[in-house]
Amino acid sequence: MVNSIAACVKIIINKTPFINEMLIQDVISYSNLSKSIHNKVETMYGHPVNESAIVMAVRRYADDLRKSEKKQKKDKIDYEISMKTNIYDVNFVRNYQFVNKLAQLYDKVKPGKGDFLNLSVGSHEISLAVSEKFRGEVDELIKNEEILHTNENMVAITISFSGDFLKTPGILYMATRKLAWENINLTEIVSTMNELTFVVEKEDSIKALDVLQSFFDEGI
Repeated sequence: MVNSIAACVKIIINKTPFINEMLIQDVISYSNLSKSIHNKVETMYGHPVNESAIVMAVRRYADDLRKSEKKQKKDKIDYEISMKTNIYDVNFVRNYQFVNKLAQLYDKVKPGKGDFLNLSVGSHEISLAVSEKFRGEVDELIKNEEILHTNENMVAITISFSGDFLKTPGILYMATRKLAWENINLTEIVSTMNELTFVVEKEDSIKALDVLQSFFDEGI
């Protein structure tokens, strides 16, 4: 059991980032939120709880969240953002022999001339995103593989940083949270030492670009 109603409310809210964000933005009803978490609070607290006490706890925590948000130092980040259209994205079961075939693709794709290629090799799956014009070569390479999913006409949005962005705590979480808040689905997320790439549906690309530009312009 938790020893206070306020602590119960804080734990419950912190488990749901979207509620946390809505409280900071002041776009959620304290009363409705309190009703929705009433049973959870009572279970966690171990005693019956008056709803007005939950409302008060929610209100106080929302005030604390907004004050904390204002106090946070926001450092400007130097970055460049670019967008590649017509991306072919395919996921398939990992085959240890497949990696040997990649040289055929690397010989043709020229990132320096504007082509896009990203390969992510997991323990059990492989994800390959490449410029649509190489789809024929890719389909030939994977014709005997166990395909899990394919997407065509995707868009890759890449943010290139002048410094080591991976040493900035929470930057990936905050960026993806902003995109999720705008209901933008991410098909792929790729990060290197100084680059962060999101692969999204074409219809979401302009909105995603605006969201990311606004986020990084505001500072972290």
